[in-house]
Amino acid sequence: MFKKVFQGLILAGVLLLPCDVVFGQSIQDEMADLKARIIKLETKLAQQASASKSVHLEDMTIEDLGKHIDSHLLHRIPGYQLLEGSRMGLGTTFVFQGTHNANGDSLSKNNEDAADGSYSIDVEFEKEFDDKAKAFLHLETGDGAGVEDELKVFSNVNRDADDSDNSVSLTEAWYEHYFTILALISTFGKIDAASYIDNNEYANNESTQFLGRIFRNSPILEFPDDNAVGVRLLLQPTDLMDVGVVMMDANADWEDAFDNIFFSGQLNFKPNLFDRPGNYRFYGWLNDKDHIKWDDAAKTKEKGYGFGLSFDQELTDYIGAFARYGWQNPEVYANGSDFSLEQSWSAGIQLAGSLWGRDEDVFAVAFGQVMPSDDYKKINSFEAKSEGHLETYYNFKINDHLTLSPDVQVIWAPYGGDATNGNKTIVFGGLRTQIDF
Repeated sequence: MFKKVFQGLILAGVLLLPCDVVFGQSIQDEMADLKARIIKLETKLAQQASASKSVHLEDMTIEDLGKHIDSHLLHRIPGYQLLEGSRMGLGTTFVFQGTHNANGDSLSKNNEDAADGSYSIDVEFEKEFDDKAKAFLHLETGDGAGVEDELKVFSNVNRDADDSDNSVSLTEAWYEHYFTILALISTFGKIDAASYIDNNEYANNESTQFLGRIFRNSPILEFPDDNAVGVRLLLQPTDLMDVGVVMMDANADWEDAFDNIFFSGQLNFKPNLFDRPGNYRFYGWLNDKDHIKWDDAAKTKEKGYGFGLSFDQELTDYIGAFARYGWQNPEVYANGSDFSLEQSWSAGIQLAGSLWGRDEDVFAVAFGQVMPSDDYKKINSFEAKSEGHLETYYNFKINDHLTLSPDVQVIWAPYGGDATNGNKTIVFGGLRTQIDF
């Protein structure tokens, strides 16, 4: 009823316009423009009604809960319906980057040119068994390390690089159940910790957002060696807060899974500042696999641990902002690593293309720093400066299936100023192509 009245008022307004306004366009053009305006206004009204509506947790389905609280963010592919309750998504990402002064140890001289590409393919299957349960399967393949293997840096430039020589791997396979009484989601199987900890609305997807690793997740957070067997629990005691816990095999080798544990807990506050969505996440983590103490190499059974925060906030209809910070135990390093980091921070903004008449385009820019451990610096007699990282990209939506993203990154004091093959500022130019089927 409201829709018909609303449309009638709009049409009446059009009829009252001066004749030179109404007939300046064809009737078809005028009606098309009117229809678009009505759809836009109705969508905004529906969003406002949804945001203000009181949610009864006991009546929610697992799909509702996934939208209402902090859930996994891997589902980047829109996908399409296969059968009732089933969804399939297929996407591929191509990345090409180049620089005139790569500084990797494998190079024959200082500051060499490097121009390399990589690609990845993701296939996702999701099946909802009922309103309270679903299963998810994620297959992935790709090839190419890009320019990353020709750089000596603390935080690299292509999070999407997949140097797997075209072999297909099972990235995730899990079952998820929603317990209505407790408003609790339980997920178990082969899981990805990065889908549940240190999330961020504007910097958490290398296929559509920032490519640099410092902006995808905090480089201070020592995730398990790979996706592995684990359990995730997510509880929402109120509409303004949820609590998540992840426990996994830290070595990701499926051997003696409980001997080396990765454990993390995250608290997410959603205060709805300025009547706009935002997330203020605080988390802590423990990585129980073997670490070595910098000042006593005989101590090889040390633990890694740390904490961090990840904030994102919509500021206007067109602008969103984010910030991250992380700290970890500076006295140890993981077996097999040649450096350790102590702190990192990053911050950035995202602008919607609506500002310049491109509704589905996005422009974003971010800056961050990585600080090496003081113990690492002392033991190795290194400069160990803070490494700075800048990235900006523009998502140009060609159509519903193709997005092109020019990307520029700059790294200051690479590897803290201690790289053998060059410590000059490194500038990267690149292009990302995202295809969703």
